[in-house]
Amino acid sequence: MALMPVSDALAAVLAGAEPLPEDMVGLEDAYHRVLARDVAARRTQPPEGMSAMDGYAVRAADAARVDAELTVIGEVAAGRPFAGTVGAGEAVRIFTGGVVPRGADAIVIQEDTVADGKRITVKEAAVAGRHIRPAGVDFREGDLLLRQGTRLTERDLALAAAMNHPRLPVRRRPRIAILATGDELVMPGTTPGHGQIVYSNGYALHALARREGADTIDLGVAADTLEATTAGIRRARESGADVLITTGGASVGDHDLVQPALNAEGISMAFWKIAMRPGKPMMHGRLGPMRVIGLPGNPVSSYVCGFLFMVPLIRALLGQQVIHHRRERAVLGRDVGANDQREDYLRARLELRDDGTLVAHPVNHQDSSLLANLAAAQLLLVRPPFAPKAEAGSPCEVLRLPA
Repeated sequence: MALMPVSDALAAVLAGAEPLPEDMVGLEDAYHRVLARDVAARRTQPPEGMSAMDGYAVRAADAARVDAELTVIGEVAAGRPFAGTVGAGEAVRIFTGGVVPRGADAIVIQEDTVADGKRITVKEAAVAGRHIRPAGVDFREGDLLLRQGTRLTERDLALAAAMNHPRLPVRRRPRIAILATGDELVMPGTTPGHGQIVYSNGYALHALARREGADTIDLGVAADTLEATTAGIRRARESGADVLITTGGASVGDHDLVQPALNAEGISMAFWKIAMRPGKPMMHGRLGPMRVIGLPGNPVSSYVCGFLFMVPLIRALLGQQVIHHRRERAVLGRDVGANDQREDYLRARLELRDDGTLVAHPVNHQDSSLLANLAAAQLLLVRPPFAPKAEAGSPCEVLRLPA
């Protein structure tokens, strides 16, 4: 089977990925959820003119000159409006957030007055509208302020609350089942036997999926038998997973059993083997409604493929406004060699120069088993197929890794 270009493979992974159904959740549970519908304000904010300062509500015409004297006829505090009307030569003591009383059209701040009992003397002339937040200056009833596909921040939640929404329509979280395979894998904290390694891939994949707003299902590590691998796949289907991510066993060796197990379960295979490095032996297909992405077992390959393919799929299932990773322009920090037919994703460190230029410094060793280099990297430097040798200072494209 010919190697599939990365862009074609990503298009296949995303093909037909429709946003998941809607959930209604309270604001306390809506952080980082994705809006399923546009949300409009249910009220005008502020509903009436409000004072922006502590001081006195006056008629600007009465306080247009320094040393004007006014009679204080009442007081306004936030939540306690003044029932009367400000007339000629009158003022009302007002505090920040108080409703500007009828008749008043300006606020003289406290520091610009001298108080003497029920009388004040103005020390700076008032200007109509000064220090007043007019009705609707923030938003008006019916304004569409939160858009479908937005992943809600803490600021969005504050806005939704002010708009008088106790609950919000959000997309159901995708359920991502993760199954590792390999007799050589032992869990962290144990002592590996001869020829064994400590399992690490799943921890990165679970974290990456959750960071994007998915729920994850840990299917553990399946032994290198067709029966154990098939049982893990069936557990994913029984769990109601939207996506099954496998890691390991995706190549063509005698102990690479993911593809035979998927075939036995009736997978509709979209592709196998991609023209990329790291991550060539990656597969994708469908088992009924469940999507399957088979990742390589090497830790760096597993993570890079998860980042490039699983993350956009999760975003598509959530109906997010931005699905694809954004490529940025940078310059090379050192020379790189010519590329072959595969698209390279080189781990690189980031340097930000004083002039704002991004500099990508590829790490010295790009072997797909080296996790220390992956953890130290902030970027993936993208090298297209058949790219010629490039010298330090040459332009390049990079993808930022999650911080």
